[in-house]
Amino acid sequence: MAESPSRDLPWVPRNFLALPEEQSALESSRVVLLPVPYDSTTSFRTGARYGPEAIIEASSALEDFDWELDLDLSEVGIYTAPLLEPHVGYPGVMVARIREAVGSFLAQGKVVGVLGGEHSVCIGASQAHLARHPEMSVLYLDAHADLRDQYLGTPYSHASGARRIHEKCPLVLAGLRSMCQEERDYIRANAIPAFFWPPVGGDEQAFIRQVVAALSPEVYLSVDLDVLDPSFMSAVGTPEPGGMSWQQINNLLRAVAQERHIVGFDVNELSPKEGPAACSYIAAKLVYKLVAYCTLVRDRAHGS
Repeated sequence: MAESPSRDLPWVPRNFLALPEEQSALESSRVVLLPVPYDSTTSFRTGARYGPEAIIEASSALEDFDWELDLDLSEVGIYTAPLLEPHVGYPGVMVARIREAVGSFLAQGKVVGVLGGEHSVCIGASQAHLARHPEMSVLYLDAHADLRDQYLGTPYSHASGARRIHEKCPLVLAGLRSMCQEERDYIRANAIPAFFWPPVGGDEQAFIRQVVAALSPEVYLSVDLDVLDPSFMSAVGTPEPGGMSWQQINNLLRAVAQERHIVGFDVNELSPKEGPAACSYIAAKLVYKLVAYCTLVRDRAHGS
C-alpha cells in the first residue's frame, strides 16, 4: 500500500495561487475556478485547451497580496476544480456540460470563474449564471464581435458565443476591432451597445462611463484575451492589432466592479505555445484581479 506524502515536507499545491488546504478547500472557499480545456471549434491557431493549466501553473508565481488594491486575495478562499473533460463530438453537448458544472457550484453559493479554453465556453457558463441572476447583463470583452449565427457548421462556435448570449439576455460588447458584415448588421438591427477600441477621440474615461452605463446592476464578465494588444498578449488564437493595454482593461474592470455587481466571469483563448511565458502570467494576473473585483473589492465598496 502506497504511503501518503509526509506533511512535514514543503509540498507545492497544484491549484490557483498554490494555496494551502485551509485556503483552497471547497467547503471554506468563496470562489471556485473551473478549468475547461476545450478548443474543438478553433478556426485559426489551436492550443487554447492548454490555457487553463498554464494559467494555474503561472499563478503560483503571483503574490497573494495586491499592492494596487491593498488586499490579500488568499483571504477569500479559492477552490480550483478538476479539469472538466471536453466532449469533442458535438459542441452543443459541451455547452450543456459546462452549464451543469457551473450551475452545481452556483447552487452551493460560490462565485464561479471559468478558465477556458476557447471563447465558446462562455455560452454554458453564462446560461448557468442567468438561471440564478435573471436580470443580469453580459459584458463581452473581445476584439471580435462573435455574433455569427453559425460558423464552420455549428451554432456553438467560438465565433458565435456573443450571439447565443444575446438570444438569452442583454449584451454589451467592448474592445471591438474586427467583425464581418453579418455581425455589423446584427448589431444595428438589435441596437446592441457596441464599443470599439480605441475610443472615439481617445477619451478612455468617456469609454468607461458609456460601457458601465449600458450594463444592468448585475453583470457577468466574459473575457477573450485577444481584447488585449498582441504586442504583450500574443498567445491567443486570433490576435488582432490595436488592443487594450493592461492598465486600460483594469481601469474598465475596476469601474464595473465599483458601480455594478459582478456575479461571475470567464477568461478564455490563452494558447500558451503561441507566445512567451509572460502571456500565461498576465492571464493569471487578470483572473486574480477578477476574483478580487467579484469579492473583496465589492465588499469594500459596499462597506461589508
